[in-house]
Amino acid sequence: MTARPPSGQYPSDEGPGHAPAATGAPTGPAVPATFRSGRAHPPAHPSSGARVSYGSPPVPRAPRADEERHEGRQEEDGGVGGPSRVAGRPVAGGGAGPDDAVEDERGVRAAPPPADEDRRRLLAGAHHDPHAVLGAHPVRGGVLFRALRPYARSVTVAAAGLRARLRAEGDGLFSGVLPLREIPDYRLLVAYEDAELELHDPYRFLPAIGELDLHLVGEGRHEELWRALGARPMTHQGVAGTRFTVWAPNALGVRLTGDFTYWDGTALPMRSLGGSGVWELFLPGVGEGARYKFEIARPDGGHSLRADPMARRTECPPATASVVHASHHEWGDDAWMARREGGRVHELPFSVYEVHLASWRPGLTYRQLAEQLPAYVKDLGFTHVELMPVAEHPFGGSWGYQVTGFYAPTARLGTPDDFKYLVDALHRAGIGVIVDWVPAHFPKDAWALAEFDGRPLYEPADPLRAAHPDWGTLEFDYGRTEVRNFLVANAVYWCEEFHIDGLRVDAVASMLYLDYSREPGQWTPNAHGGRENLDAVAFLQEMNATVYRRCPGVVTIAEESTAWDGVTRATHHVGPSGFGGLGFGLKWNMGWMHDSLAYLGHEPVHRAYHHHEMTFSMVYAYSENYVLPISHDEVVHGKRALVSKMPGDWWQRRATHRAYLGFMWAHPGKQLLFMGQEFAQGAEWSEAHGPDWWLLDPSYSAEPDHRGVRDLVRDLNQAYTATPALWQRDTDPEGFSWIEGDAREDNVFAFLRYDADGSPLLAISNFSPVVRHEYRVGTPEAVPVWREVLNTDDRRYGGGGVVNAEPLKAEPTGWHGRPASILPVLPPLGTIWLRPA
Repeated sequence: MTARPPSGQYPSDEGPGHAPAATGAPTGPAVPATFRSGRAHPPAHPSSGARVSYGSPPVPRAPRADEERHEGRQEEDGGVGGPSRVAGRPVAGGGAGPDDAVEDERGVRAAPPPADEDRRRLLAGAHHDPHAVLGAHPVRGGVLFRALRPYARSVTVAAAGLRARLRAEGDGLFSGVLPLREIPDYRLLVAYEDAELELHDPYRFLPAIGELDLHLVGEGRHEELWRALGARPMTHQGVAGTRFTVWAPNALGVRLTGDFTYWDGTALPMRSLGGSGVWELFLPGVGEGARYKFEIARPDGGHSLRADPMARRTECPPATASVVHASHHEWGDDAWMARREGGRVHELPFSVYEVHLASWRPGLTYRQLAEQLPAYVKDLGFTHVELMPVAEHPFGGSWGYQVTGFYAPTARLGTPDDFKYLVDALHRAGIGVIVDWVPAHFPKDAWALAEFDGRPLYEPADPLRAAHPDWGTLEFDYGRTEVRNFLVANAVYWCEEFHIDGLRVDAVASMLYLDYSREPGQWTPNAHGGRENLDAVAFLQEMNATVYRRCPGVVTIAEESTAWDGVTRATHHVGPSGFGGLGFGLKWNMGWMHDSLAYLGHEPVHRAYHHHEMTFSMVYAYSENYVLPISHDEVVHGKRALVSKMPGDWWQRRATHRAYLGFMWAHPGKQLLFMGQEFAQGAEWSEAHGPDWWLLDPSYSAEPDHRGVRDLVRDLNQAYTATPALWQRDTDPEGFSWIEGDAREDNVFAFLRYDADGSPLLAISNFSPVVRHEYRVGTPEAVPVWREVLNTDDRRYGGGGVVNAEPLKAEPTGWHGRPASILPVLPPLGTIWLRPA
């Protein structure tokens, strides 16, 4: 008998994918008595609306003539069309029972029964090599055939000139010895109560995965792991089907189940391939769109139903089944990819618009977003978008940061090819694509990675080490080579398969420290007695080195909030701490973000006492390669939207918001701004409804205030991109020079930025609410005349119009340690940019 889940049953048409995601255990009616008895007498078909248990499936049937047929395209390596409910095709005149069959059992010798232990393990789903028991095998006097087809009335071997019905052995097993000299090219005719199916025997095929793949998996060095594991449509030994492979080294057995078996895995046990921990089964006749899961026989004797960790497509949550997928997208971004390969992100414009796809325009699919998002981002002049995690996740309220499907874009917005279409559209619009990537932890859902094969596998065996104290999730075991391979290959997968231009790695600090958010006694020191997670360090170094080697032009970005030395240093350069660099390309400057927002949160009269919070960032600005982030984390959970953090009345808040953006865009480092902040949305972001686009409705009385801020962001990006001084030497101390960093009583900051040729831009910010007329500022002697190229107080942006309309001629009056000076007017709560005239 097939093992049943601990509680409830799966509906025949919906399957386990539609079970509640929180528990992984579906609910349903009681098992019919005919099934509990073990008799080969099936209940009503799913088409009748009956619901049956997972452990006792309905008999497969031939599709009715009025049922929809799916005509799927073939993958280049031989994929098959869309799935049928059963992996076989109906035979004309199907429905014949034993009494009606043309062939009979005469000439079929009884096969020697399998060993009792083999039979027990096979029926319990705990056999490591079902191919040794099932299929066709030469024996003395002929060929032994054995098939496992629960609830079938008969099984017949059919080949050229041969039709021989096998003998029933009970429990769904059929066998017989035919007087043949060799194994023929045969099929099985499986007769049920109302249908007969002709199908290839899955147990006559050799493994569909090569020895090199298995060797690399075992070593944890398979950089294209998604090509070796998971579900892959292909043609194998001349037959179209899908190869299923899964890594489950602690499992006693693995069975395949899906909508093609009415969610009963009894007939489809998989084989273990040597010591690799990989289980494999090639299933003929099953192709794209088929839903599936793996039934794991645990070491403790229990069974669990699991989604495929390597699934490239999933059902839409809350459904949890994996879906067979082959890509058919034809890329149109060759020009972008060619430019990307030759680029050095540190010396190029890099202005990022952060987006939560599901809420940017709620209700839009990937393809619908492709019609709107690229045009919007391009109009505002951003060079890149950063997408909050797109990998599949069961709980939308996690914003994607608790991932269960690391290789599958979320099905909430469409298919993997639909997501490729969106990336393609962004590239063709000249927009780079960064995705948030979450290798720090994963949720505990019982159908996903947690104790995947019955024991800790992806997580450490030590419960204290495994449990993430902040998020109620599990950390990865970075010391296990296969787990590290799973993650490193995943990073490569997104960059190569989806043409992603950058990975922003989430929660790096939680990976680096063993005592992260843990009290004494809740963590174990490393081999040297320290708090550093040496395995995580090695993983991050390997991931970065692999991505940069395989994907030229891609950038990796660390969200790392501590003073860890060498986050963006090369992995082979050992620093003072004794570690090589982590190898990231960029790092979020969390210190700058916290300090500058704290400064602006004070009333202007008190800012003099916090002046250092705006200047301290330049003490360490060149210790790493930085991004200046105003991200989603800063506008949720009571932190308030950016404009709402500012003190004062509505005019002062907007003015400070604009001045801050001008200061930020001129400061060394790349920029990132979360959606909604580009038009000064006053409310916090909510994933339930996204940005408040109604603020830009012309019928709204305050619409000009919000549109003005958005116009400023557009002009900031245009001026930024056109001014190499603002990005060409972001990581070079020679590209920056203070003019005035100590005017604390005035709330004024002035500095120069230089491009590679020495051409400057002068940025001056006044964070007090008073106009400062003829405010003398020192300047380089080589620039005789300056002109204002941007002023955040311009009336176009909703400001008061205090601008420097005329060129500013330098006077030979030394000031601020400079040989010359100018006398601009500084607008209240404003930032100005000046360039040589």
